[in-house]
Amino acid sequence: MDSGNHTEFFLQGLSETWELQVLFCVLLLIFYVIILPGNILIIVTILKDPQLGSPMFFFLANLALMDICYSCVTPPKMIANLFSGYKTISFKGCLTQLFFIHFLGGAEINLLISMALDRYVAICHPLHYVTVITKPAFWVLVVVSWAGGFIHSIIQVILIFPLPFCGPNKLDNFFCDITQIIRLACTNTYTLEFVMFINSGLVTIGCFILLLISYGVLLIKVRTSASQGKSKASSTCITHIIIIFIMFVPAIYIYCHPFHDFPFDKMVAFLHTVVFPLMNPMIYTLRNKEVKVAMWRLLKNYSI
Repeated sequence: MDSGNHTEFFLQGLSETWELQVLFCVLLLIFYVIILPGNILIIVTILKDPQLGSPMFFFLANLALMDICYSCVTPPKMIANLFSGYKTISFKGCLTQLFFIHFLGGAEINLLISMALDRYVAICHPLHYVTVITKPAFWVLVVVSWAGGFIHSIIQVILIFPLPFCGPNKLDNFFCDITQIIRLACTNTYTLEFVMFINSGLVTIGCFILLLISYGVLLIKVRTSASQGKSKASSTCITHIIIIFIMFVPAIYIYCHPFHDFPFDKMVAFLHTVVFPLMNPMIYTLRNKEVKVAMWRLLKNYSI
């Protein structure tokens, strides 16, 4: 196969058993029907309610948007392949999946860092918060988050696009990612695997440790302070830590082990690319009283 001649890959899916694949798709559709409208409601609520005009909620709306997009990258193709009977994906389609997975994943990591910076200023320098985290400032942070994700992703695509493919074309998964594609290349990929490990694996670990340390310091600061709003600030930090674990632990598992198959790869990938992204904003909302009240207020206004 030659990557320039409409290469096709065969996606083996989540399971070789057709019944199990149907079950996964049904569960996925049920999950989307329940959770996806909830995330859209979060975005609409934050945009419509003037009381949720602080940067923290603006970041949350972007997080919900990123997660909606992220969780829609791989499932449509998986469902289409199941019901059509065709399990192939073109080389360009493969690169498209890979691009958006890393674009949105990288952007979300950058956004979580921006949210940590926002909480740092709010907790450690509350008197300067309004002058530091201005509207232009948080717009810059959001744009930089998206741009950082794009740069991270385009590096992956540029490195993979020239690879020659002339042998097996089976991807033992339900989507395309660097860990599967590189193994099929008809060339020595040791150097490329090392570069990908640094670009995806080490960067992810570094951000994970940095965020945990940051929120650990903030929690200590909150616990030892005598200021009002102590409970609210502590709850926000704990919520961010929960989201960080949900976001980073599967990514670290996927991109920080050698490029070989392991028993839990498919399940971890399914949770990481489909389930967990939709849960992040929901977890944040369920732990935030202001957002819950605003959502009920919006629903009541539209139901009248």
